[in-house]
Order: sequence, then C-alpha cells, then structure tokens
Amino acid sequence: MPPIAPRMPARLLDVIERLSRRSERIAEINRRVGAEAERMGLPRPSYQQVRVLVHEARRLRASGPSRVDVVVDVIQRPRRSDELVRQLFDAPPRLRDRASETK
Repeated sequence: MPPIAPRMPARLLDVIERLSRRSERIAEINRRVGAEAERMGLPRPSYQQVRVLVHEARRLRASGPSRVDVVVDVIQRPRRSDELVRQLFDAPPRLRDRASETK
C-alpha cells in the first residue's frame, strides 16, 4: 500500500503554485508534483488533492489586479497613489497562506 499525505507540506504547495502558472494540463502538473515529492522524500499527493490546489492557486492569482490594471490606474489616476503602490507591491494571496488559515 502506498503512503498517503494527510497534509500538504508547504514546500509542495510552493511547487504546485509555481507549476500552476503554466498552461499545462493538471495531469502533467500532478506528475511533476509527484516526482518532486519523491525527490524531497515526501509521500505523493493524490491527483484529486493536486487538482483542487491547482484550481485554487489559479483562482487566487486571477483574483488580484494585474500589473497592466495597476499601470492603467496610475495613468488614469482613478485611485489614490498609495493604494496603487500597495496593490503593486503587496504579495498576492498564496496557497501556503490558505493552508495556515485552516489549521
């Protein structure tokens, strides 16, 4: 029986987040995450777990303003400049942050 991973280590969350930026299929991301988990000496996460986390990472990345949106806002000045600077330099939400919220 293969070992199972009850909780996703932060190192693998970072790998999933990085790989989810590509336009690869989730099955390929799952293969790469599994290989990386084995390299790190960790149990391979399930396909279902990787699929849910890839969708969540992509949703989190899409929820914030893009850099183009921020540049357009700077040019048009519809918002205060300190708010724009905060949006540009604040880190976007990450899977790792979401995992710590559920503990």
